[in-house]
Amino acid sequence: MKKLFLGALSALLLAACSAPAPLKVMSYNIRFGTADDGVYSWPCRQDAAVAMIEDQHPAVFGVQEGLRFQLDFIAEKCPEYQYVGVGREDGEARGEHMAVFYDTTRVDLKDWGTYWLSETPDEPSKGWDAACKRTATWTLLYDKKTDKHFYFVDTHLDHVGVTAREKGLALVVERIGAMNPENYPMILLGDFNVFPDDPCLAGLRAVMTDAREVAPVTSAESTYHGYGTVEKAPIDYIFYSGFSGCEEFARVTKPYLECPYVSDHYPVTAVLKY
Repeated sequence: MKKLFLGALSALLLAACSAPAPLKVMSYNIRFGTADDGVYSWPCRQDAAVAMIEDQHPAVFGVQEGLRFQLDFIAEKCPEYQYVGVGREDGEARGEHMAVFYDTTRVDLKDWGTYWLSETPDEPSKGWDAACKRTATWTLLYDKKTDKHFYFVDTHLDHVGVTAREKGLALVVERIGAMNPENYPMILLGDFNVFPDDPCLAGLRAVMTDAREVAPVTSAESTYHGYGTVEKAPIDYIFYSGFSGCEEFARVTKPYLECPYVSDHYPVTAVLKY
């Protein structure tokens, strides 16, 4: 009997040890750093933003609206992370970035790029009826802990143009399919500026899974709050394919360093299983 018990225990321990480590990712609309938000302006919350990142410690996270000085501040204060991304205005440093930060102790960067959500995606441009230039940044990453490659894409759909959101997201879905002949796991996240029942999400839902909808531990509450002034349906998302499931989807709502909000959006996180 004792041998049977020890054998069963050994099998359980072996299974636990051999299970691939889950991958935690995060989407963070950081709110552009030149906004005059009074007590919530970037200098007042920058240290809280760093504290939040270190506390949540995702393996990879995507930032929307980040200006270069904000991204450099995070990279300086969180030295385990590096980032890639370009300014949407000129393809270099000017304007908001769709930046991808990755924990160099967990993952290696293999390739990356940025394209514009427009009729001319390979050059800085504004698409359709958009109010602003919009981009997507993609990365191919190697998970050193699990010996697996995966793609990670960060985007921010337009807040005004309905056609720009529809066609911009369709472009992202098209490129996601074309860029992945290896059929690696894929993550797409960001601020989509639409509620979950918006028809523009239909094409994406046909090929990827909404982490919010399937995680056993989840949150369907508002992600944009306007520093506590607005509560509506969520507009920030994490979609995935090629993973076996999502253990948890969450909003990051707690204060850091006595700062109630790290942005006008709540960051959202997902813990994905290979």
